[in-house]
Amino acid sequence: MKKIIKMLFKITLFLIFTALTVLLIPRVTTQFHGWTRTQSVEDVPKHGVAIIFGAGLWRDGSPTPVLRDRVATGAALYHAGKVEKLLMSGDNRFDDYNEPAAMRDYALSLGVPEEAIVLDYAGRRTYDTCYRARDIFRLDSAILVTQKFHLPRALYTCNALGVAATGVPADQRTYRRGSLLYWHSRETFATLVAMLEVHLLHPTPVLGEPEPILAETTEQTT
Repeated sequence: MKKIIKMLFKITLFLIFTALTVLLIPRVTTQFHGWTRTQSVEDVPKHGVAIIFGAGLWRDGSPTPVLRDRVATGAALYHAGKVEKLLMSGDNRFDDYNEPAAMRDYALSLGVPEEAIVLDYAGRRTYDTCYRARDIFRLDSAILVTQKFHLPRALYTCNALGVAATGVPADQRTYRRGSLLYWHSRETFATLVAMLEVHLLHPTPVLGEPEPILAETTEQTT
C-alpha cells in the first residue's frame, strides 16, 4: 500500500510540474517578446495607427478605469504626433454593450478629432483584434495600447499574425493588488490559448469587407 501511495504521489508531482511548465513557458516567451518591443509615448517611433484594445464597460455603458487609461494613452499618442489614426477595437455583440462607441466618446472628450478615430466592432478578443487589423483594416504595422499585464500577449499575437507591432503601456494609475493578481493569473491561461491559436488552431474571427485605414494601404490593395 505504501508503494502505491508513493507512486501516486510521484505521478501527481510529475503532472503538476508538467502542467506548470506548459503554462509558464508561453508566458515567459511572450514576456521576453514584449520586453524587447515596449516603449513609452515619448520614445516610440511614429506609426500610422495605434490599436486600442477594449477592456470592459460599467453597467451604465461608460468605460472602466482600465479602458479609460488605454484610450487616454492613445489620445496622448495622437496629440504627440506619433499616430494619424486610433483604431478602437472592442465587443459589440449586444445592443446594450458597445465598447468601441464608448471608447470613441471618451477619446472625443480628450480632444481627439472624430476623423482620427476608427471603430472595430468585432474585436471580441485580442486574437480577433489582431487578425482583423491585418485582414479588414489592412495594417501591416501598428502601435498597441494596453496595460503591461496584457501587452506581451497582444504584441506576440499581432506580430505572429503579420502585424509588426510595438507596444506602449497604458498604466496611468496604480491598480489594486487583487485586480493585478487576477489579471496576471488570467493572462497565464490566455497566453497558452493564444499560442495554440496562432500556431496550431488558426480560428477565423468575424470578418467582412476590407476597410483600409491609411491612404498608402488603400493604394497597395487597389
